[in-house]
Amino acid sequence: MRKKLLFSLGIFLGLFSNINCFADDFDFNNFAIIPETGDVDITAEDVYLNSGADVVSVGGFDIAGIMLGMSFDDVYELFFKSKGLYTPRKKNSIIYTINNEWKYNLDYECRQQGTFVPAELEKCINTLAQNRGLLYASEIHLERENTGETIVVYLTSNATDNRVWRVLYNNDVNDIEGANEKFQRQWENKVLFFWQNVLDKYGAPNSGNDKWISSTNSYDPMMTAYYGALDLQDKGRFATDKTENYQHSRSSFKVKPYAF
Repeated sequence: MRKKLLFSLGIFLGLFSNINCFADDFDFNNFAIIPETGDVDITAEDVYLNSGADVVSVGGFDIAGIMLGMSFDDVYELFFKSKGLYTPRKKNSIIYTINNEWKYNLDYECRQQGTFVPAELEKCINTLAQNRGLLYASEIHLERENTGETIVVYLTSNATDNRVWRVLYNNDVNDIEGANEKFQRQWENKVLFFWQNVLDKYGAPNSGNDKWISSTNSYDPMMTAYYGALDLQDKGRFATDKTENYQHSRSSFKVKPYAF
């Protein structure tokens, strides 16, 4: 467990368009395609403003130039086509996903076409998903080799324009090389340096000791700081995306043409 810092109708156009401007070059063998993991926690904890504090525009925060609401294409342009501090990780830097509700629909559709062999079924599902704009880039993994820093960018589906809803940054501040006094002192210095840089960039937390909030609505943009980590997220955007997929997948389920 990481310890928190304790210092003072356009929807259908998106669903049935190409995945993005790189879809023509898409090759299933070049990207990792995984099902939705379902492990993203969007439980909304109560948030509150510190006494005398004002709300801040967390939606305007960035981590290495990545902001909430940015499109996949913008992030791709920034890190895959330009040279900067961060580069895509060497393997599976982009993770593609199919929303589970849509995957159930496509599984049924492929089976109705007579496809049952697991490998062929998976290929059928992925192909239909790609052709209909349902296969989307859900994660982008970036790294900075010389410092060990990593960034994971989480994106919504094409139902809500494949936009950034979460940016998770990590470094090695929480790593301690040994147990004696000098290593403890080195660790404290790393934490202090990191925290000072956080304060310089974002200002003091306006909720508790470690959160920056846009309002007391926990589904509005929020950032949380940990030892060696920053978690910038918009739970409301993610929840909206899940709802859109759920509603439209249910209404689009292709059943047999019953007649009686």
